Parts: sequence; structure tokens; C-alpha cells
Amino acid sequence: MMKKIINNTLSALLLLLLTGAAGMVFQACEGNEEDMPMPEIFYIRKADPAKSDSLVTHAFMGDNIVIIGRNLGNVDEVWFNDQKAGLNPNLVTPTTIIVSVPQVIPSTVTNYMYLINMDKKDTLKYSFGVDVPAPQVDRMVCEYVADGETAVIRGNYFVDDPASPLTVLFPGNVPGTIVSFTINEIQVTVPSGVGPGQIQVKSLYGTTRSRFFFRDDRNIILNFDDLTAAGGWRSGVMGNSNPAGVSGNYVRFSGALAGGTGVTWNEDGFSFNLWPQANGRPDEPVYTGELKDAVIKFEINVVEAWESCALQMIFTPYSVTGTNSYIADGSVPRGLWNPWKATGTYKTDGWETVSYPLSEFIYSNDGSVCANKLTADMISGLTFFVWHGGVAGKDCNPHICIDNIRVVPK
Repeated sequence: MMKKIINNTLSALLLLLLTGAAGMVFQACEGNEEDMPMPEIFYIRKADPAKSDSLVTHAFMGDNIVIIGRNLGNVDEVWFNDQKAGLNPNLVTPTTIIVSVPQVIPSTVTNYMYLINMDKKDTLKYSFGVDVPAPQVDRMVCEYVADGETAVIRGNYFVDDPASPLTVLFPGNVPGTIVSFTINEIQVTVPSGVGPGQIQVKSLYGTTRSRFFFRDDRNIILNFDDLTAAGGWRSGVMGNSNPAGVSGNYVRFSGALAGGTGVTWNEDGFSFNLWPQANGRPDEPVYTGELKDAVIKFEINVVEAWESCALQMIFTPYSVTGTNSYIADGSVPRGLWNPWKATGTYKTDGWETVSYPLSEFIYSNDGSVCANKLTADMISGLTFFVWHGGVAGKDCNPHICIDNIRVVPK
């Protein structure tokens, strides 16, 4: 009888202990879910190691910042105003979060950052401002646009505001009429009577002057009006209609090109040679700046698709005249431009401006890297020839028009 009582008592105690343990486990799990620790921010600094001691309370869109604090490992979302940042879990630790400020201009500005935990229950609100940069003016689709026609400007942060409307000022501070715009592009009517020079784009957040020149007239080598390639064995086939010129006459390259890497040689249809001495020009440098900081620019209109060969751009010293043997000479450095290479075909929607760095004049005629370097004394004569380039394409009959060849700073 005593044994039975003892057994019953032990069974009751064991049941009580098991029940209590289960309750403790349940409460612990419930507590972990309900009591996910709130994130805390001690300070925010720049992600750049050289500026790691610079604490910040605001940053420009696109800047990388480091949030320093506690209980940050459970943060699942970071918002700046009403814009959600992209969060890489590999850049989140219990004490740090590395994050980029979103590059979208907020619709509602609160000047707060929001940290949201994984349970979506806890949100930390932290005072932090997002700065919108002044307009970023990268380029014009075409730098030569006639009065009354529409110019297209590409860049970023083109923001309109009733208090400070988006404005484009042409040389002489003459405003253009904005036809349409997005954050990355402005279409603007060119006002009457403006000349060459830089343009300005103004917004609520500042004013930016372009590095490029509208209707750039600096260091023009060939405009095919008063500056031609006459005196060379081939001065180029001139045109001024079909298509209409961008600023007077232009050189026209047209005819058949084979798709192989080195079989095409259509010199009459696809080349010109400017030899300054034979052309009657003085022995003066075209460009005196650092070659690494310069580009060759020109306007181009590709009417019929271009699908093989490279535009070979070859500078020659003033002393070179009466020979074009350098075209096939692999020791002469040159630029090779084949814009069809990426997609297999290239055609423009009217006139566009091409910019090619002189630092890329490093090739031989077959596309290999040339042993010799472009030097300042070579920036005198100029030959363009569509040929070879080392990349196979397709048989084609392109129609390529080029004007206003110049060397200018980047």
C-alpha cells in the first residue's frame, strides 16, 4: 500500500515538472518572438575608410554610409524618407549596417531614416537628411542643333519645382524652352541667335555648367566647308543633302563592305587623307593639352546600317604627305571605333555627337595593341578610313555621314 502511494506521488510530481518545463519552453519561444530587441543607432559615418572619422547627419543620394549601433542584426529594411534602400544581408551585423542612400528623389520628405525589424513590429525612427545633388549634365545627344530645333541633354537629377523651375540656359544666358523632361533627360528648344559655348542647367538644388560646348568650335580640324582635306590623295566624298547637313557640308562614306576581318579595301568610298602641308596649313599644333585628357569628337549620321569594319582614325605628323602607307602599317597607333560590335548593327536616329578618348589610340590596323604610342607631334594630319579592325561582321552597304571633327578636352 505504501509503495502504491509513493508511486502515485512520484507520477504526479513528474507530470507537474514536465508540464512546468513545457510551459517554460513555450514562454521562452513566445518571449523571443515578442521581445525582438529594438535596434539602436549610436552614430552614422561615411563608408569611405579615409573618411571613417566623419560623422554625418545627412548624405547625398547614392552615398554609402555605415550605421553604427546595437541590435542591428535583426534589421530587415532601411528607409530614407519614403524610399526603401537596397539592403545586402552580408553587410548587416549586430553592430553595423552598410547601406547606400537610394538614388530616387523622395516624394514625401520627412528627414528621417527608418529601421524595421524582421518581425515588422518594431521601427526605429532616426533623424537623417537626404541631399539632392545639383543637376548632373553629362552630354548632348548632338552638340550641333539649329535654332528652333530640339536638343536632347542627358544626365541626372533634372528636378522641376514650382518655387524654382528647371531651366536650361544656352551661351549668353539665353533660356531655352523645355519641351519635356525626365530625371535623366531634357528635351529643349534651342533659342534663336545663340553661339558656341557651355550650357547651364538650373534646378531647386543648384546650377551646373556643362563641360562640353554647344556647337563646339574649338580646335576644328575638318568641317568640310572652309576646312577640307583637299591636297590628300582622297579628300572624301562631300555631301550636304540626303540627309540634310548638321552644319553645312559633310563627308559621306558609302558603298559595299565585306564582313571579314581584313578583306575589304574600299578606299574611294570610305576614306579621306588630310595632309596639312599639302593642304596649305601652317605647321602648328592642333591641340596643346595633355593627350590623356583629350577626346576626338565629331557629329555622325548613319543612315543605312553599319555592320562590319572599324572607323580607323589615324593622326600623322605635319611632315607626312604624299603617302598613305601608314594605313596598313601596324606600327602606327590609331583609334578603332566599331559601334556595331555590341549588337551586330549600328544606325543613328539623325545626327549624334561621338566622343572617343585619345587615350584609346592604342591599336594597330588589325585590332591588336600597337607597340608605339600616340604622341603630341602626331596631332596634325588626320586620316579616316573604314576598314579591318580585327572583328568579323556581316556584308553591308552602310551610309555614314561625318562632320565637325575636333580635338577638345574631355
